[in-house]
Amino acid sequence: MCCCSRLVDKIEEKEEEEEEQLNEMGGCVTFTGGGGGEGSKGDKSNSSLMVLSQAKMILWMTRGMTTLLLWICVVQLLTVGEVWGPRLLKTWPSCYTHPQTDIRSSSLIEPRILLPPKRTYKNNGYLMVSCNGGLNQMRGAICDMVAVARYLNVTLIVPELDKSSFWADPSDFEDIFDVDHFIKSLRDEVRILKELPPRLKRRVDLGKFHSLAPISWSDITYYHHQILPLIRRYKVVHLNRTDARLANNGLPLEIQKLRCRVNFSGLKFTSQIEELGKKVVKILRKKGPFLVLHLRYEMDMLAFSGCTQGCNGDEVEELTRMRYAYPWWKEKEIDSDIKRKEGLCPMTPEETALILRALRIDRGIQIYIAAGEIYGGDRRMASLAAEFPNLVRKEMLLDRLELGFFQNHSSQMAALDYFVSLESDIFVPTYDGNMARVVEGHRRYLGFKKTIRFDRKILIDLIDRYSEGSMSWDEFSNTVKEVHADRMGQPMRRVMISDRPKEEEYFYANPYECLDL
Repeated sequence: MCCCSRLVDKIEEKEEEEEEQLNEMGGCVTFTGGGGGEGSKGDKSNSSLMVLSQAKMILWMTRGMTTLLLWICVVQLLTVGEVWGPRLLKTWPSCYTHPQTDIRSSSLIEPRILLPPKRTYKNNGYLMVSCNGGLNQMRGAICDMVAVARYLNVTLIVPELDKSSFWADPSDFEDIFDVDHFIKSLRDEVRILKELPPRLKRRVDLGKFHSLAPISWSDITYYHHQILPLIRRYKVVHLNRTDARLANNGLPLEIQKLRCRVNFSGLKFTSQIEELGKKVVKILRKKGPFLVLHLRYEMDMLAFSGCTQGCNGDEVEELTRMRYAYPWWKEKEIDSDIKRKEGLCPMTPEETALILRALRIDRGIQIYIAAGEIYGGDRRMASLAAEFPNLVRKEMLLDRLELGFFQNHSSQMAALDYFVSLESDIFVPTYDGNMARVVEGHRRYLGFKKTIRFDRKILIDLIDRYSEGSMSWDEFSNTVKEVHADRMGQPMRRVMISDRPKEEEYFYANPYECLDL
């Protein structure tokens, strides 16, 4: 049957391409005048229309005959498979596999997934997108671009992932997400292809397309008025930056719901990532509940932010050199103390230990560190490890061979951490990065699972006062708990600031339009 499935896909793609070619022919018929007068023009017009009509009739007849023959093939294969399959089709492993399990073992048989019907619409052209940033920044962008493609009635090409950012991860879309599920599960909304049809691919190779970075925080109507005319003109448009290019608020409800559908259903991790994630969760669950700590204290984060609290002189110099080495990190001269007091720095491991203790987190709980290599290593993790001895990382739970495939693939590592974060009893991010926000929103969608979102500006003031001795432990702990009483992932409406879209609460952190409130 899988052979027939592939044949169906090939035929459908061919038919769609032929139909588009006919549409282009219809739009390109011209009538030229000559010495023959109006009668000559009329003859040529009728002749052209007859040719086009005949071509369409031949196309539909071909489709009818192809469909009939295809279904005859399917019926025959099913019949042969039932009667002669075990004996004759053993050598067809990709197209016929005889069931080996007892029919009573229904739990071992995967349920048949019913795909939504394909949406039929007049295709206005093709949209190519190149995402930029880390995994979760790209994840939000992919959801946005599916919504844009749906709104513009265009065909979306599977997004290209960033390979040139700081992490230089060579992973493609299909290395992280189940690309077939992505295409098929959304086919009732938008047509998605793995690559352009050959004739358009040749045009792109020749540079016959338009590429641009859309304006950040744009309303959906921007794409209708500015991008759609370009698609109609060039047939193929490439959006070369997709981060934060769609507004959080003021969008039609159906657009918001589609963004949620893509994020929570369409973007499914590959089976390899999911199986490894399930294994980590199973290992953790054997020992009871667990907390995922997204500790943003990696070298690149500190260099980028300019936050050096607790670092020695050599480390400060190293982080400064790294910041200057990357020209696209625009801010160079940074006062770490001022930035920290404004709540713009990630919490240090020492500060995090103090806050978790103040929140009365069980000292014996397992804490899974969802992060890269912590800057300063064991020295900086000592306070946290002393306060919460059950610290674990994926490298401690999995065999080196199991993780070997993910080495040097930061996005795939981040996907594994994302999966485990969703399953945790408590999720605690120490900085408002993209993963922190997208995981928070996903956990809201899964039933408002507990997510402790630090108010860093208030916390830094409290920590400094406690460290100076002007506040007792009980006063400090009670105040920390009061500050975070309504920052645990509970249902609430998203904060909107109409004239400052960059300062609004991020849609994917709190997609309340898609939640049962």
